[in-house]
Amino acid sequence: MACRTSSIASFVVTTLVLLATISDAQLSSKFYDSTCPNALSTIRTVIRTAVSKERRMAASLIRLHFHDCFVQGCDASILLDDSPSIESEKTAPQNFNSVRGFNVIDEAKTEVEKVCPGVVSCADIVAVAARDASFAVGGPSWTVKLGRRDSTTASKSEATSDLPLFTDDLDILISRFEKKGLTAKDMVTLSGSHTIGQAQCSTFRGRIYNNASDIDAGFASTRQRGCPLVVSDDNDKKLAALDLVTPNSFDNNYFKNLIQKKGLLHSDQVLFSGGSTDSIVSEYSKNPTTFKSDFAAAMIKMGDIEPLTGSAGIIRKICSSVN
Repeated sequence: MACRTSSIASFVVTTLVLLATISDAQLSSKFYDSTCPNALSTIRTVIRTAVSKERRMAASLIRLHFHDCFVQGCDASILLDDSPSIESEKTAPQNFNSVRGFNVIDEAKTEVEKVCPGVVSCADIVAVAARDASFAVGGPSWTVKLGRRDSTTASKSEATSDLPLFTDDLDILISRFEKKGLTAKDMVTLSGSHTIGQAQCSTFRGRIYNNASDIDAGFASTRQRGCPLVVSDDNDKKLAALDLVTPNSFDNNYFKNLIQKKGLLHSDQVLFSGGSTDSIVSEYSKNPTTFKSDFAAAMIKMGDIEPLTGSAGIIRKICSSVN
């Protein structure tokens, strides 16, 4: 009987320890309230300044968070540079000469370190920056859950295999998002951030010159003026707004464009091409409030992808390297 009582007691203690561990591992919006109460306001100031200098930076910071979370979870692995032990995700095809905003995150980290050194993770800064960037251009705000820690590794191979490509068809896109625990609706919702994004000529040249039935001829002609058919480094890097109507405002025109066959990228237009996501695009094209509300919820959900918490990971002093 004594042995049984001891076993029960041991089981209870073990259970309580496990519950405590799980509880500690959960993200919380109040994570820095006592350890760094000025963290969020410090980050917000840096982001507002960066976006006021370059409106395009808002889309870049949202995309940076997305590209981080899709590889090893939301762990700031995308920020790591090449080193003897790390093959940077920055050189993956979906990121190379495309993902931006690293300097803004570095600046935010520098300012936060002045206030409370060694406390706030780069992963949390990336998540907060995305929220503040959205709000800075008229997009939704949301409560960011905090407590992520930074990875000591990166995975170029996972970035190459898991991040969406501008050439992806709808079924492939849905599969990529489902792999990360996100639904087809989440995918369409998050794609709505393209309303403030830009793309390089090399990513949409084929679409605007192929005379296909899924692109408006007038729209294609307009885009051809800024994206020459001749392939060259200079031409390839020419930029075009993903939303021709209101490229600097976070609104639902992106979805209206898709209905009019004015999606700049193939991976945009497939969201409204007679497939399973047409109804979602139609809904958002009519209801901007619904879109913004759903976008905030999807960003929170995305920020929950496999974060490092508790004793996992580290707090990097410099976001681009493991200290």
